[in-house]
Amino acid sequence: MYQFLLTSRYLTSRIIPVLAVAAVALCVALVIVVVSVMTGFLDMVRDSGRTLMGDVVISYPVVGIPWYDDLIEEIEALPEAAAAAPLVDTIGVLRMPYPEGAGKEPKMVQIWGVDPGRFAKVTTYADTLMWPTIPEAARYYVARDRLYGPVAKSLDRQQKIAILRASGYEDTTSMSDGQVADLATALTQPEWIDHLRTVVLNSPDVIRKTLREDQLETIQSAVEAEIENDFDLEDNYREDGLTMRRNGQPGMVAGIHVSDANYRDSEGQYKIGRNGHWWLPRFQGALTTIPVDASGGTLEPETEVLPFLNEFSSGVFPVDESRVMLPIEVAQRLMHLDEAEIVDDLDPTKVVGVEPARATMILVRGQPGVEPLALRERVREAYRAFVTRVEEAHPDGPRPPREGINFGLNVLTWEEQNAAFIGPVEKERALMRTLFSIVYVVCAALVLAIFWAIVYEKTRDIGILRSIGASRPGIVWIFMLYGLVVGVVGAFFGLLLGWLVTSNVNGIHDMLAEPPEWLAWGLAVATAIMFFWTVIKLFGGRILPVVLGVMGTLVLGVFTTLIFLLDAQGGLVIWDPAVYYFTEVPNDIDVPEAIITMIGAVIFSLVGAAIPAARAADIDPVRALRYE
Repeated sequence: MYQFLLTSRYLTSRIIPVLAVAAVALCVALVIVVVSVMTGFLDMVRDSGRTLMGDVVISYPVVGIPWYDDLIEEIEALPEAAAAAPLVDTIGVLRMPYPEGAGKEPKMVQIWGVDPGRFAKVTTYADTLMWPTIPEAARYYVARDRLYGPVAKSLDRQQKIAILRASGYEDTTSMSDGQVADLATALTQPEWIDHLRTVVLNSPDVIRKTLREDQLETIQSAVEAEIENDFDLEDNYREDGLTMRRNGQPGMVAGIHVSDANYRDSEGQYKIGRNGHWWLPRFQGALTTIPVDASGGTLEPETEVLPFLNEFSSGVFPVDESRVMLPIEVAQRLMHLDEAEIVDDLDPTKVVGVEPARATMILVRGQPGVEPLALRERVREAYRAFVTRVEEAHPDGPRPPREGINFGLNVLTWEEQNAAFIGPVEKERALMRTLFSIVYVVCAALVLAIFWAIVYEKTRDIGILRSIGASRPGIVWIFMLYGLVVGVVGAFFGLLLGWLVTSNVNGIHDMLAEPPEWLAWGLAVATAIMFFWTVIKLFGGRILPVVLGVMGTLVLGVFTTLIFLLDAQGGLVIWDPAVYYFTEVPNDIDVPEAIITMIGAVIFSLVGAAIPAARAADIDPVRALRYE
């Protein structure tokens, strides 16, 4: 019983146990924060893979898989499969609608041609759409487009020339009509609306002379609606994004970072350049691809001008920066993978068959509870059955690729499909866990040093205990119990500190990116208070308060200076989405790893306490009682 009483007394009568607990807590918190962020990063990679691709992927790049509807039917008949979707995956060039020097340069993009209905069943595409409604900042510009749009579309060649000259566009006064007409063909609908509205406001005489009577009536109605702020907007942008069509015509949905005009503010909310003017669904873009034939040769480039229907945010920066999605039939047409007639080589007018449309990937979603590896095997079986059925039904037609014969064909889980990215992340997490396990050794060393000092301080107490009959194991147990309490309490506070840092890591990051003024001035006031307290203690005759005051003043002063410097330099962005892939820092505690870390801290605290405990037990009672 005396061991518990002495341990309690030692823990509550000195400040040195607090230092031991703080050392253990900091070590535990450090490991928990680092491992939790790395685990969260890996989990986000895995979750995004399933979100964007389903559970199993069948791929045959470039040439594609013919009769893919039959394959999807075969797969969806499996009890393990919930849904399957075809996809055409290729690379293209997107010409953005912005003015020269502001993003109109061609941009390399990854094109995904999808069947929207099937794609939404396999992935969480519907949840990634950014704009369920028109954002408030863009409502005025959308309304203006709809008011002036009919007139802008109806302008003939001479009217366009007159309006461009009147708006002062690129010094058209010194150009010929032909040169101005060439410029006119490059302008997008929103740009025409901007020029038209500029002339309406600044040169009404030009408008009256240039436009027809019906166009003037439409313009008059638009001006009156603007003056009265009477905008009745029909908002179908979410539906447009889901169907990838607007008014029955196909369009495309771009990743949120495809547009350079989109940016995130300090609160993580997406904003649109020029207060909503550059909202991408107002515009259209020109998409160009270079088809490849079955032999690997390139064909003539294909270009399609499509409206932007919406934007999506997957949370994975490389995807959001480079991917555009459009209806699969448009992608098939761009890549010459659409259905086509096969003609006789000797008689081009004679149709001898039909080349079926092709898909380069098939995405498969499993039923809840079905493991991806088990689903993969069942999908492989379904694919083999599909090949056999097609060869019997179309003996003279194109044949699907076969496993083991056509080496480009792959049937993989989403994790295997992304192994080149997921593998290194897993290795990085294992490496970080191994490196930070060294912290356990540091923890044990700190406890050993602190307990050695405690043993040195308690030499006389140990001698008294030995002289009244305390055994060596009893003395050992006192200090081991002491180490156990320090380890458990330190591990608990380390968990609490690790949870606080991890759960608020995005707020901390935002604070560094945009330091609040109150923090800088608050630290400055604290530094001043600590400085004056140190000066007062300087005349008290004691050295320790002065030393602590000087150290506290220096630490607070350094932090204050850093905050002011960060503020002057525009903040510090540590977690750059362009580098770390995701737009936010993972902020969930890895509970299993946290428990292992806490247990490790307790064990190493006991290890650190064992040597001083043994040293205390070996102290000779006579020499200890004579100890000064």
